[in-house]
Amino acid sequence: MSERIVAVLGAGTMGELVLAGLLRGGHPVTHTLATARRPERAEQLRATHGVRVLNNATAAGQADVLVIGVKPQDADALIREVAPYLRRGALVVSLCAGLTTDFFARRLPEGTPVVRVMTNTPALVGGAISAISPGAHATDAHVAQAEDLFRPLGAVIRVPEKQQDAVTAVSGSGPAYIYLFVEAMIEAGVLLGLPRQTAHELAVQTALGSATMLRDSGEHPAVLRAAVTSPAGTTAAALHELERHGMRAAVLDALEAARDRAIALAAQNP
Repeated sequence: MSERIVAVLGAGTMGELVLAGLLRGGHPVTHTLATARRPERAEQLRATHGVRVLNNATAAGQADVLVIGVKPQDADALIREVAPYLRRGALVVSLCAGLTTDFFARRLPEGTPVVRVMTNTPALVGGAISAISPGAHATDAHVAQAEDLFRPLGAVIRVPEKQQDAVTAVSGSGPAYIYLFVEAMIEAGVLLGLPRQTAHELAVQTALGSATMLRDSGEHPAVLRAAVTSPAGTTAAALHELERHGMRAAVLDALEAARDRAIALAAQNP
């Protein structure tokens, strides 16, 4: 990947995370381009990352790999703008939630390889999970390029594209669910008499340690939960309340809503 020119078109929140991860992974700044809609944003990207910030057409004409980081509703106009300038054999990587590889293929020159990726914001600390799906014209080599691109952000997995909306619900939006739960733990700790900073430290480290155990032990979450739960103890009492309030059902409903929203985005952008 290091000898290829990579352009991030639409370096907003997720686009900049990819840009930063790429540079953190050793990709030469001289081979890294970005685009931004607002001049002040362009200057910020130059100052922060040292990359060249160009207009969309110029960046597309120079890049071997184009990362599409705009909002789904802006993707159609962007792709139609840059399609005439694409280099032969250039790889297009989409970060657009809900949009299929076919959406891009129908707007790009015939045979353009497209790879769809859903990553998440822990990319900022190298803790992302990026799910990668190839389009019709993407080979294993193209998928490997995408994996190289996203590996500095964290873990990478390959999934069939039909699973991408579910991936969006579980991990793309997932950090927000974790933050909400930890926020609730902190507020509960304050209500129970802890200083806010103490409650924050306790809740955050508990979440971090628990996630690390899940990752490193290989155990099912139910096994680790049972190990903490003594009969008639404090944990059992707390879990009883969570179940009584329908936590599992709420999580299922929430993820279904996120998946359905991803499907709706695709329907709005055929």
